[in-house]
Amino acid sequence: QVHLVESGGGLVQPGGSLALSCAASGIIFSTYTMAWYRQAPGKQREWVATITTGRLPNYADSVKGRFTISRDNAKNTVDLQMNNLKPEDTAVYYCKVVQSNYWGQGTQVTVSS
Repeated sequence: QVHLVESGGGLVQPGGSLALSCAASGIIFSTYTMAWYRQAPGKQREWVATITTGRLPNYADSVKGRFTISRDNAKNTVDLQMNNLKPEDTAVYYCKVVQSNYWGQGTQVTVSS
């Protein structure tokens, strides 16, 4: 059974940083492209970033230059370092196994003064 568990969310002031982590189990983690998505209140879930099996990252324009996605295949984790956070980054953040329907339960990120 596949499990994805996100952690690291919280409340941060504008301009601050947070680091999210997603721990995966039940899959051969190193063989899957992984992604982060987010869903703000009243909005559709949107893609944030992807990292391939070869560690090639790709980012949504809204987070490019501020967020960094990385993976550790030994630990089966995919991380999202978020810097210079803005109020519009407030959302529930989810990790996902790309080309599957496996999602984590999400972690709340709130950017507010």
